[in-house]
Amino acid sequence: MLLWVLAFDLFFFWQANGYLMLLLPATAAVNYFLTELLRQPAGAETSSGAGVACSRRLSRSRIRGAESGFRESGKRGWKPRRRHTGPQESTRGAGRKWLLALIVLLDLGALVYFKYAGFFAGIWNSLTGSNLTFGEIVLPIGISFYTFQAISYSVDVYRGTYDGRPDFLEFCFYLSFFPLLLAGPITRAGRFLPQIRRARPATRRELRLGLWLVVCGLLKKGVLADYLAVYNNLAFDSPLAYSGYELLMAVLGYTMQIYLDFSGYSDLSIGIAALMGFRLDDNFLFPYRSLNLTEFWRRWHISLSTWFRDYVYIPLGGNRKGQARTLLNNFLTMVVAGLWHGSTWMFVLWGALHGAGLAVHKLCRGWLKKIPDTWPVKAVSWLLTMAFVMACWVFFRAGSLDDVWEIFRRIFTEFDLAYAAPFWAARKLWCVALAVAAAGLLIPPGAYNALRAGFKRLPWVVIFLVFLLAVQLVIQLRSGDIQPFIYYQF
Repeated sequence: MLLWVLAFDLFFFWQANGYLMLLLPATAAVNYFLTELLRQPAGAETSSGAGVACSRRLSRSRIRGAESGFRESGKRGWKPRRRHTGPQESTRGAGRKWLLALIVLLDLGALVYFKYAGFFAGIWNSLTGSNLTFGEIVLPIGISFYTFQAISYSVDVYRGTYDGRPDFLEFCFYLSFFPLLLAGPITRAGRFLPQIRRARPATRRELRLGLWLVVCGLLKKGVLADYLAVYNNLAFDSPLAYSGYELLMAVLGYTMQIYLDFSGYSDLSIGIAALMGFRLDDNFLFPYRSLNLTEFWRRWHISLSTWFRDYVYIPLGGNRKGQARTLLNNFLTMVVAGLWHGSTWMFVLWGALHGAGLAVHKLCRGWLKKIPDTWPVKAVSWLLTMAFVMACWVFFRAGSLDDVWEIFRRIFTEFDLAYAAPFWAARKLWCVALAVAAAGLLIPPGAYNALRAGFKRLPWVVIFLVFLLAVQLVIQLRSGDIQPFIYYQF
């Protein structure tokens, strides 16, 4: 069974990437066989970052308890207990570090070449006046996600946070699992690989949960996000042709579109995995209900934000080296996260804005705690958070800084409510879709969980009819051009 699914995974990747599909098994081979050399001898303690037990606690920690957008386990300033090591053990420790560095360098080398070669060549040419080019480079679909999963596997083995010993086929299955290949969520080896060995069919509960998530994903992506995208693309691609009111509606529309698009994909991925008997963690936890930017990053794209926390923020020093260094580490981590999304300065700027926002929130946290936690205060906090997130999405979506400037200029200087009535007359269904998406923000998590539980109790015939209705809505409301997943390009 494992071979059949693995063969389908590779065929799926070949259909998407052609001969570049060879990069995936090559990455799997490099990471698997070199990582086997990283494993500690039996009974040895890891000197890379903690005892195994404490490291496992770090691996299982959830981002929702973070203080600065990224969290570390243990007490502030905690340092692992180290045993005295002799010369041979110290040499082995240094060798393991260099081997891990080689693995990460090989993984990132491929990612940097395919994704950032043109970007860095442009920087080099602007600094030196040369004309360095790499020709046309085709970006392999899914390279960012399976590269990050490969790196996390090697680092976790090095740290001792994952001590399982999968065989090569199991590791290839982990990297190439087709529901996660295009746009994640990024899944850790300790969470996924043990489920392969269990090799059990999905339970009724998992089947019902999977169908619920698939239906939610279809409605989010295929109905709401794709329909909102039609107008959003027109406005962002030609901001000079639209008024301030129309551009504000496009900003609102894109804010909902990107959430519905990616959370919809996550629902589909997690749902399909559940139908196959695999349980994956939630990737979004109502991020637009956040009252501050730190909370937003605990709820948004959790698998990616925790990856950057564990493999970028903490290695930089986390919050263990004073306030100034903590703020810098937050900022640098978010800049790297922005660059991960794409090889343009717009993504870097988007990450830098979020990094600066997290730093400001952390600096103000002391006196913010003194403000009474009342409903008016929560309302203002939510409005400020959403305004900042929406403004940052403009940088994320717009094609250039000139477009960003034009969008903001028109919104703030040429906003006129007189456009509201003709906009409604021309785009009634779009406005309804936006209203339905926004209304979803008002659903309390408890009510959502109750709705999901109710769905799972429905008779199978009713569940099947609901699924068919969702598919029919996708067919009826789809645009002429199929809208790819936004994170498909990252």
